[in-house]
Amino acid sequence: MAEKVLIIEDDKFLRELIARKISEEGYEVFESADGTDGLAKTREVKPDLILLDLILPVVDGFEVLARLKKEKDLSSIPVIILSNLGQKEDVEKGLKLGAAGYLIKAHFNPDEIIERVKDVLKRSS
Repeated sequence: MAEKVLIIEDDKFLRELIARKISEEGYEVFESADGTDGLAKTREVKPDLILLDLILPVVDGFEVLARLKKEKDLSSIPVIILSNLGQKEDVEKGLKLGAAGYLIKAHFNPDEIIERVKDVLKRSS
């Protein structure tokens, strides 16, 4: 059975691009465009990994991450933050909340994002 990756990203173009790349690698991909839906999808599909944007409608990524880490059956799901927020404080806050990684969108192309996803899934399996 394919590992499941949930992408919580409000930028439709970027979300679809990453989803296509990840599914080409053989993963089952789920998408969400806002924090509330992302939390609901996480509970529903129990993904093996979450790619999480921070600037999201309704509930922001920091809040999504904090809520996930508080739920016993979801807290072990690795989360990679994928954001344009590159300030040291934002990175530290994300990692302190329990993110498995922090990628700044402008610094990574989709192939590098895929490599990071594979690395984190390997470590967590």
